Amino acid sequence: MKLKFLGTGTSQGVPVIGCTCEVCTSENPKDKRLRSSVMVTTEENKKILIDCGPDFRQQMLTNHEHTVDIALITHEHNDHVIGLDDMRPLIFKSGKDVPLYCYSRVAHEIKNRFPYAFADVRYPGAPAFELHEIENKPFEVLDTEITPVEVIHYKITVFGYKFKKLAYITDAGFISETEKEKLKDLDVLILNCIRKFDPHPAHFILPDVIQLFEELKPKKLFLTHISHHLGLHDIEDKELPAGIHLAYDGLELNF
Repeated sequence: MKLKFLGTGTSQGVPVIGCTCEVCTSENPKDKRLRSSVMVTTEENKKILIDCGPDFRQQMLTNHEHTVDIALITHEHNDHVIGLDDMRPLIFKSGKDVPLYCYSRVAHEIKNRFPYAFADVRYPGAPAFELHEIENKPFEVLDTEITPVEVIHYKITVFGYKFKKLAYITDAGFISETEKEKLKDLDVLILNCIRKFDPHPAHFILPDVIQLFEELKPKKLFLTHISHHLGLHDIEDKELPAGIHLAYDGLELNF
């Protein structure tokens, strides 16, 4: 299986509009971060998208991706769902509704934000989705077992997702001891890390991530959902402890 980072930035992306810091003005492509999303390719070459933010169209075109077989949604914040309307060309081409897997709460929010996609009589150009409400227990789809990992993002529950010995978690500020058990003995753990300093009410910062790395002991840990406050990629990546890496848009992992 493969995982490609379509975006590794926060809700504002990097560069941030109007910011002239050294990260936002960097010419290094690894310092330019679209909103966080990944594409998982199964052994049967099926495409599993995790989150569909406002950069979805650009991400698909840049990475020469042409299909989405299913989408897993972590939570309902706009930087993770508002690109769903841009799935229309894929829906028109396949003639099929795109299956979305998410919490019941998230499904309700998606219906509220895209009511025209669920109308009894749809406008001919509207997108169409097949909502699957999932719980915090493993399920199988596309011949692939997926294990949700429930984390806390400020005051709401968010799903991370685990495939084999890889887990992807974004928008987390707390992981319970029970859920940490799912994250042990991993080859790859992907965690959000919004900045280096100053505790955040909803996201991990670098000291939190290092502590989790030491506790959970994955073979490799990649940081995502990165803001311009974390620093320049080429400098910060070299200063991280061995085994921890900054992800960047376009990075592909085999697992």
